[in-house]
Amino acid sequence: MTTFAKGTDTLTRDALTVLQPGFTGTTAPDWLLRRLGEGLASVGLFGRNIASPDQLSALTAQLRAERDDVLVAIDEEGGDVTRLEVRTGSSFPGNHALGAVDDVDLTREVAFELGRRLAACGVNLNWAPSADVNSNPSNPVIGVRSFGSAADLVARHTAAYVTGLQSAGVAACTKHFPGHGDTATDSHHALPRIDADASVLPERELAPFRAAIAAGSRAVMSAHILVPALDPDHPATLSRKVLTDLLRGELGYDGLIVTDGMEMQAIAAGYGIERGSVLAIAAGADAICVGGGLADDETVRRLRDALVSAVRSGDLSEERLADAAERVRALARWTSAASAADASGTGDPDVGLRAARRALTLTGADGFTPLTEAPFVAAFTPVANIAVGDETPWGVAAELTRLLPGTDTGSFVGDGAGMAALAAAGRRRIVAVVRDEHRHPWMHSALDSVLRTRPDTIVVEMGVPQAPPRGALHIATHGAARVCGRAAAEVIAGE
Repeated sequence: MTTFAKGTDTLTRDALTVLQPGFTGTTAPDWLLRRLGEGLASVGLFGRNIASPDQLSALTAQLRAERDDVLVAIDEEGGDVTRLEVRTGSSFPGNHALGAVDDVDLTREVAFELGRRLAACGVNLNWAPSADVNSNPSNPVIGVRSFGSAADLVARHTAAYVTGLQSAGVAACTKHFPGHGDTATDSHHALPRIDADASVLPERELAPFRAAIAAGSRAVMSAHILVPALDPDHPATLSRKVLTDLLRGELGYDGLIVTDGMEMQAIAAGYGIERGSVLAIAAGADAICVGGGLADDETVRRLRDALVSAVRSGDLSEERLADAAERVRALARWTSAASAADASGTGDPDVGLRAARRALTLTGADGFTPLTEAPFVAAFTPVANIAVGDETPWGVAAELTRLLPGTDTGSFVGDGAGMAALAAAGRRRIVAVVRDEHRHPWMHSALDSVLRTRPDTIVVEMGVPQAPPRGALHIATHGAARVCGRAAAEVIAGE
């Protein structure tokens, strides 16, 4: 049993309990261990905290030595958004690839194996899956993180993912409620507005969340988006109409409600993280996610004090804070029981590669002869969104180098990228790699210039394949995970 530090009153413990902070480094700092002893119940992990499975296991053991029922959360979607394999790329394709295959049993297998690996390292809460319906092709932050653009497809795969992940003893956190798919703004940078009609939302945005709730999702993450049809005045994270009336009331959800990162500009710029956190708990959220960018004791102290002060001033009811804290503890109890029951489960370590191979969409394959000589890989590289991060490698060059030694590569961006790629390639066969070509005019122009001069170019689209396929062979991988690159490279090299 966890023993709390003397002198920590119930109100202060509850305020700490609802926080999910991050930290820097690959071992737990002293301040974090001290806060666990005072009542902190959750810790969020990011790529900066992970060097290897053994190191991660040691880290989570260090946390549990201080508090045995701590929730250790991670943002591990597989695919483009990976923390377990941030330095190498993921062994699992992401949601869009799974949606392209559209085999719910496969999605369940992938989620189970991912959950099994998380549980083996001591992680028991995953901020996944994304249940957003990617209905806006210009969406800069969801894209391949979504199972697709059709609500029924997203719903059935969301349910399968939740079932698979939780059968491994890891709580799912379905996101981003009430749906982040119909936006052209990244909430990391500004507050998106979704102007969908009230008649559209139940059948499109809300359908996957209904499926997740029916599947027993233990947590739901709110979105920092303004949906006037639901609440014209408050972002969903700060809206009682969205979190309490809709999610709790109309949809009947009784699990943990977690906020998206409160340091994101959609909230921080307009409200500040302290006021935003108070408003979120008052609206019906139970846990405050913070630590992607703010990861220190000062942040925890400020948020704790803001919540305590809000209760004492009457801006936040003590009962609401206590209810939120109890929901956090309830999830901790579930994860403790589930981990003990499911720790012996076994999965298929190759299911990720198998899924990535099945997800490939090939155009022009009938007349294609696999390469036998090392090509030049021209990677047209967009700026990565913050959720994905720019530290995770992507593309096909590494895998082609393994299959065709001597493969050379270059990364190109902006005006003149196409001509620069041609000059760098020389006489070698070109493999042009793009990511969401339809969203980047410069990328489209660069590919145009390459194909005009070298029509035998092989094109690999590793984002959402919205643009018409072109090239001597067009391979859509539906994501940029390492296994997606390997699957494409196998086709190119004829393996």
